Amino acid sequence: MIRAGIIGATGYAGGELVRLLLGHREAEIVWYGSRSYVGEPYASVYQNMFQIVEAECLDDNMEELADQADVIFTATPQGLCASLLQEDILKKTKVIDLSADFRLKDVKIYEDWYKIKHASPQYLSEAVYGLCEINRDQVKKARLTANPGCYPTCSILSLYPLLKEGLVDPATVIIDAKSGTSGAGRGAKTDNLFCEVNENMKAYGVAAHRHTPEIEEQLSYAAGQPVTLTFTPHLVPMNRGILVTAYASLKEKVSEETLRKIYREYYDPEFFVRFLPEGVCPQTKWVEGSNFVDVNVKLDPRTNRVIVMGAMDNLVKGAAGQAVQNMNLMFGLDERTGLMQAPMFP
Repeated sequence: MIRAGIIGATGYAGGELVRLLLGHREAEIVWYGSRSYVGEPYASVYQNMFQIVEAECLDDNMEELADQADVIFTATPQGLCASLLQEDILKKTKVIDLSADFRLKDVKIYEDWYKIKHASPQYLSEAVYGLCEINRDQVKKARLTANPGCYPTCSILSLYPLLKEGLVDPATVIIDAKSGTSGAGRGAKTDNLFCEVNENMKAYGVAAHRHTPEIEEQLSYAAGQPVTLTFTPHLVPMNRGILVTAYASLKEKVSEETLRKIYREYYDPEFFVRFLPEGVCPQTKWVEGSNFVDVNVKLDPRTNRVIVMGAMDNLVKGAAGQAVQNMNLMFGLDERTGLMQAPMFP
C-alpha cells in the first residue's frame, strides 16, 4: 500500500486528490495538510467527505511527513514546495508537485513570469515534467515530478503530433483556451464571485499568462527548435473544464486523412487521450470528472491551416488525476489504477 500525504488538501486540486486517492486500491492517505485549517476536521472543510474522512487537517511540515509517506503531493501556491524541499526529504520519499515550481528548466524564466525568487533551483534539472503520455519512461524513474499545468496539458497534447512531426510552422501557433472557474483556485477573489462570472465571458492574462512559457518549452522539445506562440485564456461560467482551440499554418500541403492517420498513430495506444471520430468536436461535458483528454483535428484547405481541438477536466487530467497517473508510474502500477471513472454526464 502506497502511503500518500497531501500538502494543500483543502484547495480544489487537493480536494480532488483526496477524492481520487480514496478510491485507489493501492493507496492510503496518511496526511491531510492545510495551513488554513490546522486542527479542524477535514470533513468540516469539505462536507461531502462527512463520514468518509475522519482525519483532522495537519500543517505543512514536509520533513515530518517525509517520515510517514511514500509519496508527497504538494497542491500549493507557487513557491511553497520549492521553499520546503530539501535533499533529506527526497532521500526518504517521492514528491509530486502540482505547482509550477519545477516545470520550467530555466530559473530566470520562472522568476520573470512568476515574479518570485526560486528557493531551490538545484532541483530544476532533476525534476521530470510529468506529462505521462510524452515522458512516461522518465516519470517511472523520477523522485521529483513536476505535475503540468491545466492549460499546458490540454494545449500540448492537442498540438504535440503536429510539432513532433514538423508539419506546422512553429511561429504561427495560436492557442485560444477557455476554463471553468475552479481553475482559479478556491481562494476568495472578486473576479470569481458569482455575479462577476455568471452570464459572462472574458479573456485574461492576455499576452502575459504564466502558462505560456511552459507550453512553449514543451512544444520546443517536440519541434526540436524554439517555439514562440500566442496563448490567450478565457474564463467561462462553469465549474470545471478546459477547451482548447489551436491554429497553425502547415509547412506543406497535407491531406486531412494524413493528419488523422498521424494523430491515430500517436494516440490510439494512449488510454487517456481519446482521438475522436472525424467531424466530432470535443466538448467539456464529455470529459467532466474523468482523466480523459478528447482531441480532434480539422484541416482548413482554404487557408492551409490546421485547427486542433482539445477538451479535458482541469481538476482531474489538469491536476489531481494527472498527479495520480504520475504516482502510478513512479511506483510501477498500471497508470490507469484509481482513474477509471467514466465522465459525468449531464
